[in-house]
Amino acid sequence: MAGEQAPGGRRRPTMRDVAAEAGVSKGLVSLILNGNPGPSAGTTARVLQIADRLGYRTNRTASLLARRRSGMLGVTVTPSNPFHAELVEEIQLVADQSGYDLALGAMTPSHDETEAIQTLLDFRCEALFLLGSVLPAQALAELTGGVPVVSVGRAIGMPGFDVIRTADREGLALLVDHLVALGHRHIAHVDGGDGFVSAERREAYTMAMRRHGLAPTVHHGGETERDGIRAAQALDLSSGVTAIVAYNDRCAVGVLDHLDRAGIGVPAQVSVAGYDDSLLAQLYRMNLTTVSQSPREQARLAVAAAIERLDGKRTQDQEIVLEPQLVVRGSTASAPLARPEP
Repeated sequence: MAGEQAPGGRRRPTMRDVAAEAGVSKGLVSLILNGNPGPSAGTTARVLQIADRLGYRTNRTASLLARRRSGMLGVTVTPSNPFHAELVEEIQLVADQSGYDLALGAMTPSHDETEAIQTLLDFRCEALFLLGSVLPAQALAELTGGVPVVSVGRAIGMPGFDVIRTADREGLALLVDHLVALGHRHIAHVDGGDGFVSAERREAYTMAMRRHGLAPTVHHGGETERDGIRAAQALDLSSGVTAIVAYNDRCAVGVLDHLDRAGIGVPAQVSVAGYDDSLLAQLYRMNLTTVSQSPREQARLAVAAAIERLDGKRTQDQEIVLEPQLVVRGSTASAPLARPEP
C-alpha cells in the first residue's frame, strides 16, 4: 500500500513498512507502537529501533478518530494581549510535540469569555486552557460541563479544574521591595480593574506597602495601554509620587506614553514598573522593569496537566504555583531625592 507523501516528495513510511523490515505482523507493530503490553522486551526494542530508523510517525489523528476523540485542545485568548500571545505560542509548541492540535477562542469586546468557551466546545475540544479568565468559578463549571480545564494565571477552586500560575502576591511584593530599596516612599499602583487577578495584585501591593510602613495609593486602571494612559492622566504627581507600579506591562506602557508626552522623565523623575515581562517590556524603547511569569514553563505544565487528565493518569485536581522573577531594566532608578548631589 502506498504511503503518504512526506515533505520533499519522499514516501512517508507506514506501519506495514516497519512490520516488513522487522519480520513481524502489522498487528504486533501496532501493539508495540501504541504501548500495549504483551510483546517481549527484545521484540519491542527491535521494532522501535526500526521505526525510528525509517522515520515512522504514528498517525495520531487516525488513532484518536478510532476512539472517537478529536485530539483538539482549546485556548481562550485575548488577541491584543502580548503575554497571551506568548503563552499561546508556547502551548502550541508543547501541544505539537504531544500530538495534539490547538483551537483558539478569541475574547474581544464583541465576543466575551462565555462565547469563546462555547465556540471551543462546539469544535469538540477535549480540554480547555483559560487565559485571563474573568467568569465566576461556578459559571465556568456549569459552562464547561465536566471537560478538563486548566486555568492559567488565576486560582479557581472548583472540582475538575487544574491551575497553573505564578505567585502574584510575591511578584507584586518584589516590585514594591525593589522600589523601596531605591529610596521610593510614594509609590502608586495602577490596578487592572475589577478582575480576580487584579484584586489579588491590588491586595498584594497594599500589603507590601504597609509592611514597609508606607501609605498605599491605588488608582483605577485596566489591562490595556489606553487604561494606563487614562490612569496616568488622572494621577497627581505633585502629591509626591515618585514611582508607579502598573497591573501589567500593557498598562505600564500606557503610563510611560503619557509621561513621555507630558515631558516627565522616566526614571529620572518617576520610576515605572509593569508585570508579565512580555515582549513589550523587553523592547529597547520601553526597557521596562517588570516581573516574569515564565510563560514557557506555564505552557509546559498546562499541557501536561491536560494530557494527564485525558489519558486517565490523574483524576485529582492540582494547583502548581511558580515563583515569580523580578526583571530590573531601565525604567526604575533611585528616587529623585535619594540621588546624591553631583
